[in-house]
Parts: sequence; C-alpha cells; structure tokens
Amino acid sequence: MGAGDVLDTAGRLRAIGEELSDRFYERADVVRTLVVTLLAGQHSLVLGPPGTAKSELARELTGRIEGAAYWEILLSKFTAPTKMFGPVDVAALARGEYRQVYDGRATTAHVAFIDEIFKCSTAALNETLGYLNERIYHPESGGAPIRCPLIGAITASNELPGGEDAAAVYDRLLVRIEVGYLEDPSNFAALVRSAVSRPAAPVRTTVELAALQHAVAESVPDVAVPDGIVDAVCTLRAALRRRELIASDRRWRQAVRLLQASAYLDGRPAVAETDLSVLTHVLWDSPAERPAVEREVLQLVNPDAKEALDLADALAELEAQLDAMAGQSREALSEWVIKNAHHKLARAGQRLEKLRAEAVGAGRSTAAIDRVAGRRRAVRARVLTEALGVDASMVQAQL
Repeated sequence: MGAGDVLDTAGRLRAIGEELSDRFYERADVVRTLVVTLLAGQHSLVLGPPGTAKSELARELTGRIEGAAYWEILLSKFTAPTKMFGPVDVAALARGEYRQVYDGRATTAHVAFIDEIFKCSTAALNETLGYLNERIYHPESGGAPIRCPLIGAITASNELPGGEDAAAVYDRLLVRIEVGYLEDPSNFAALVRSAVSRPAAPVRTTVELAALQHAVAESVPDVAVPDGIVDAVCTLRAALRRRELIASDRRWRQAVRLLQASAYLDGRPAVAETDLSVLTHVLWDSPAERPAVEREVLQLVNPDAKEALDLADALAELEAQLDAMAGQSREALSEWVIKNAHHKLARAGQRLEKLRAEAVGAGRSTAAIDRVAGRRRAVRARVLTEALGVDASMVQAQL
C-alpha cells in the first residue's frame, strides 16, 4: 500500500466524520473520538440517556466500512454466551455431533456494536472479557480458543455499571463518551423539521475493510511520539494525581495508541499537543470526574484553554440562572436579559473570538475554544427562545 493509499484512507475517514457530524447535531467530538478509537484498535462506550441517537450513530459509522463483517446485539441479564458467540448446530446435534455456528456472530465480526453492555449476564461475562481484551472465544466443546478478527467494539449504555461483574467490563472500555439531549434550540428545531421533511439522499463516503485494517496494524503504530509529548503525558499524570484522579498504567499505555490515531486521522506523521485532547475521554471513571480531567487536559494542550474554560463556567452559571427563573413573567425575564444575560453573553463572545484569533496566530489548536463557543451559542439560543420568546426556527439567523 503506497503513501497515496494511506493518505486516502485518512481522508476517507475524515470525510465520514464530517458527514456524520452534519447528520447528528452536536456530535462532532463524539464522531471524531469514535473514529480515532477504531483506528487505535480499541473499544469505546457511549454513555447517555435513551433517545440520544447512540445506537443510530454507532450503526451508521460501522456501516461505512465496506467488506467488514458486522455484529450487533442488545444484551440482557439472560443473554447466553452461545447467542453472542455461536449457537449450537441443531442438525449436527441430531447426528450426534456437537458443533457451533459462528457465522454472523461476535466470533467472526470485524466491527461490533454492543448495546446495554453492562447487562452482560454472569454466564457470558468471562467470554465477553476475553473477546474484548484478547479477541478470543473459548468454544463450548473445549479445545483451542478461536481468534476473532475484531478491530474494535462500540458499546452503549444508559447507565453506569452497578456491580463487580459490570465493572470488569467497564474497565475494558478505554474510551468513555458522555452524550446528552440537544442543547441548542435551533438544532432541536432542525431535528423536528427533519422528522416531517423528505431528506435528500446523503453523501455516503465509505472505507474498505483492508484499508482500515492496514491503518490500524501498520500506519497508526508508525506515527512518531516525540519526547515532548511523553513529557506532557507525564506532566498530566502528575497533575491528575494531585487531584486524586488515578488511572492505571495499562490505561495510560493504551492511550498512546489513541494519540497516534488522532495524528494519523489528521494526516500528520507525529503526535502533537493537540492530540492530547482525546484523553478527556480516557482518564475518568465516573462522570463527576470528567470536568476536572477535561480542565487539566485542555490547559496542557492550549494555554488559552484556562480562560475559555472559565468562560464556560460563567456560561453554565448563566444557564442555571435561566433554569431558576422558569415560570416567571415575560417582563421579569426580559429585564434579566437586559441587565445580566445580554452583556455576559456579548463579552464572552468577544473574548472567545479574540482567544481564537490568538490561538490561530500562534498555530495552536482551537478545539477547546470552539467547544466553548458552541456552548455559548447554545446558551444564547436558550435565552432568545425561553426568555425573550423568539421562535426557535428563527434563532439560527440571529446567532
């Protein structure tokens, strides 16, 4: 495979990410992180309430890999290992032979989507752990374990693990991504419109299985990791330990491949500081820890991030005030907007624009700033619709 083919694979994956980000509102970071995780040959968890398009997004992404054997399952406490890895061949059993049918099951899949992952039954636990961790399955009849061609699994759950068995599975999922309901009223309006309009046939870029496998096995591991990045990772670990946020040595080691995958996806031959942002999805155990991890990571990635995150805190406070005023008169809400919200939102917007210009001028990543800017747009849209009564369908033109 030549250099042109390698670049084409990364380019196709970027195009896939852009198409899915256009289709799934407020999910650009989720999409990119899932693509990076697959490129790293790792597993991901999408964590969020029902109705946040977790399953649809996972299916759409994995369906873009041409030639790949795909497997999907919704787990329950009663799911037997044979349903996941290969049911018994009834015809063979009638002849006195015990044989399992593996086609179409996890055992032969290149990509997998496992919904309600933490409802894995006790009977299936050990095989699921071996499948995720070592890509092997032990046949019911015994004998040598079967090597599975799994590149990576995308898993989903509405809740955190509730017991030791589920916690063991949780530990095998290197990347953990939180999703919620749409925040920007204009995006919600677009979602509603999409339910009643006939959509145009979407552009649908795909990538060949062989190209993805080559990227995972050869191209991504070849991405250089400079000493400066190693030093930055050590600095980050020390900062998190001071906050009593401890990740295992195994998790840190596996995360290096994610950094390489991020650089590869962007078409760069070496990991840069901007790639460290993917670690915001790796180094926390509970969602309550995620904001602290994100702050430490982003401050390391970009010196502008601290002020951007402070602005994000101010926006969160503003949104909390709006929530607390629910039910008040339109006059009271308008007065609050004029005396408080309008000026804070305007100042935040001006400062974010300046921070972004400075980052661009210095050649630094604008990812953190752009994320906070998106948050500001969502809060401003809420203020316009909920406090001032502006129609949601009209908000986009005013942002």
